[in-house]
Amino acid sequence: MVIEMLCRQHNKFLSTDQKMSLIHILSSTDRPNSNALKVSKYAEGLLAKKAETKIFSLMDFPFSDIVGGKYGNTPDSVKEFNQNFLSADGFLFVVPEYNGGFPGVLKFFYDYLPFPDALEMKPVSMIGEAAGAFGALRPVEQFEQLLKYRKAYIYPERMFIQRVNDSFSPETGLKNETLQKLLLSQLDGFPDFVERVNSLNVSVDA
Repeated sequence: MVIEMLCRQHNKFLSTDQKMSLIHILSSTDRPNSNALKVSKYAEGLLAKKAETKIFSLMDFPFSDIVGGKYGNTPDSVKEFNQNFLSADGFLFVVPEYNGGFPGVLKFFYDYLPFPDALEMKPVSMIGEAAGAFGALRPVEQFEQLLKYRKAYIYPERMFIQRVNDSFSPETGLKNETLQKLLLSQLDGFPDFVERVNSLNVSVDA
């Protein structure tokens, strides 16, 4: 209900000279040359029309520093990665499907985010991609449950890229015209959603 209200709400809190929002994109796997990273780069090109953007990849997360479990004693390298990622107005997660779920490295990343407020009241969008026919529907919905636990605001338009190796081009996007229109709609609407959520947060804090 809150999300629908935010999507419909008139943009009355924005001034005409307000800077563009900053959106961070997470390629949610450490697999080299991943489709998630290719999709992230394509999405960045579209989001950059209406927002400032930066891609983060879990290939760069300092996993070697958390071997053995450093919960409650987060290494400085992890804190730095998290702080840099979280210094945005909104987040796009590009999530692949591995064995019916999202990558385990994404859960490691999530578990080391500052608790409880890292994603609280933050706008988040999701793109799933998979080699199979369901386009990472399962991992996206699994991860959404974790985002809701952290009280994130989830943008209701989602994209599930099916049979990504055949259906997606890093240069031109989805080969299916109908699905491409849905992807374009999501990436065009999310920056507006980010602005509305953050404007609402500012008005509440004022």
